[in-house]
Amino acid sequence: MGIGKSKMDPCHLSVPWGKSQSVDTSQSHHMSDSKQSEEISLHGDAVCSSTAEMPAGEQEGVEERPEEDTEEEVFLKFVILHAEEDTGEALRVQSLLENDFGIKPGIIFAEMPCGRQHLQNLDDAVNGSAWTILLLTENFLRDTWCKFQFYSSLMNSVNRQHKYNSVIPMRPLNNPLPRERTPFALRTINALEEESRGFPTQVERIFQESVYRIQQAIWKETRNMVQRQSVA
Repeated sequence: MGIGKSKMDPCHLSVPWGKSQSVDTSQSHHMSDSKQSEEISLHGDAVCSSTAEMPAGEQEGVEERPEEDTEEEVFLKFVILHAEEDTGEALRVQSLLENDFGIKPGIIFAEMPCGRQHLQNLDDAVNGSAWTILLLTENFLRDTWCKFQFYSSLMNSVNRQHKYNSVIPMRPLNNPLPRERTPFALRTINALEEESRGFPTQVERIFQESVYRIQQAIWKETRNMVQRQSVA
């Protein structure tokens, strides 16, 4: 999205895996398990070695594995930072914004790819989206990791000019955090109030397409610059 390790197990997104190379073991029915494993390993090494040493003409019949297609990264409209206990509520809010207001694509922090450090996921979530929504519930401030999330998000919005006003506190319908218990740093920002009659107007005023396009262009240029530097 203590700060060293979150309670969350954010493994909802599927991760593409390469296809494993199959090995023919039909010739060794009478071997013991350990002996068979050793022979299979040696056989695989021999196949790789002999293929590499083949003349170009003889390699034509060798099937090459196609490279895995890499999915292009998408700059998201929003990411919802939330407490572990509020994953269901975060999904409901995500559906509300995407389906009722057409603000998509979005993501909740629990859906960030697993297998990476939470700090890396938090950085990717905040910098890979136009708006950061803090789901203010009774559960949000009970977790030290959630406190770290909103402080980091606020600092990011202050230090980067194009991220100004990109942090959006939101009190959802279910189990909202009372205003008097909201941290002072967040009280200075106008929060989205889902139970308010002016909620639709607030959403339209905040999530403007022109702002999204500006941030998307800066994000693309930053990525291209990093890629050029890595090649140089």
